[in-house]
Amino acid sequence: MLAARPRTAGSRAAGFRTAGFRTAGFRAARSCTGWAHGAGQNAVGSRPVRWPAAVVGFAVAALVAVAAAACGADTTGATGPGHASQAHVPVTATSPAQPADQPAGMPGSRPGTSAPPTPAGLGRPGATGGEGLAAGVGGVTLVPAATRFAANWPVELRFQVRGAGGRAITRFVQEQGATMHLYLIRSDLVGFQHVHPTMATDGTWTANLAAPASGFYRAYASFTTPVDGRVMPFVLSTPITIPGAAVPTPVPAPTTTTTVDGYTLRLSMPRGPLRAGMAGPLAVTVSRDGRPVTDLQPYLASYAHLSAFHQGDLAFAHLHPTGSVVAGSVATGRGATGHGATGHGATGHGATGHGGPTLTFDAHLPRAGAWRLYLQFRAGGHPHTAAVTLAVP
Repeated sequence: MLAARPRTAGSRAAGFRTAGFRTAGFRAARSCTGWAHGAGQNAVGSRPVRWPAAVVGFAVAALVAVAAAACGADTTGATGPGHASQAHVPVTATSPAQPADQPAGMPGSRPGTSAPPTPAGLGRPGATGGEGLAAGVGGVTLVPAATRFAANWPVELRFQVRGAGGRAITRFVQEQGATMHLYLIRSDLVGFQHVHPTMATDGTWTANLAAPASGFYRAYASFTTPVDGRVMPFVLSTPITIPGAAVPTPVPAPTTTTTVDGYTLRLSMPRGPLRAGMAGPLAVTVSRDGRPVTDLQPYLASYAHLSAFHQGDLAFAHLHPTGSVVAGSVATGRGATGHGATGHGATGHGATGHGGPTLTFDAHLPRAGAWRLYLQFRAGGHPHTAAVTLAVP
């Protein structure tokens, strides 16, 4: 594997500050110990006084207890006020000098908690990859070179996809206009990114991500590769930590309408509300200034891409459009070029299409609760990303 990117001077300074904090703590503990030891000595002049052994033992125990209380020690093993424990997402340290600070204030698996998500099935042998929470499924494993990066700096995320023998996989099948899709989301469902990494000859992928703010994230790799003679799709993921003071963003309330860059998107469910674990159609109608948009352009072999993230555990779902974009026509079903939405027009990033105003997706959301949906589409020669919260009973 390639080594992690050299850490910045700011990160080293943070590491030194952390070490200094530990040293100061050691001095305080030593000072408290010395205080307890001195208190146990004879305080009446310099002449030694002989005390009965039982009395001396009782006095020493009492003084040690008082000293421990004065220094804030916890002699019970319980976590008291002011010393709240915090469970962090496991991360892989890239060097011994990495800072030990963690993002503060990030939401966890329950509202009102500061602990980051600890998704069920992460790295568990035999776990399904349908919800994107596993690092390895069916002998195929996502192996990142590093999972901790400096805040507010561009990230170069490097990783390999390894097979059952531990060797990097280098054969992949293009799906939805790209060989590898990588998604990033923070634990409060903001900071969404969708990029397409490039692969070196040794099977190492490099994803260039925009500078993320502090917080706990999850990165998902979506790809298709042959396994035992069968072409199989995978969604594997890994936690990512960006140290520093994080400011959590409340998840917006569920709604059926959202806007982005002057476009209005309205959600509808032709067959009734979507339910957890049940497939159903989800329609998105695009308009601008009150008029329907009918010139959506193909974007990655489709007129739109819809990604969904579950609040709490960050389960992932990609909602598939109902047709494929083919030059001059629309092909229903799933073609070799990917999954496209209903529309007409030529393929290609710069083509002027005639997609819209309504795009229909095959929606299958496996869990009840709030899902944050990110819809990417291309119009007016530019890509746009809209976000909306959907409640699933």
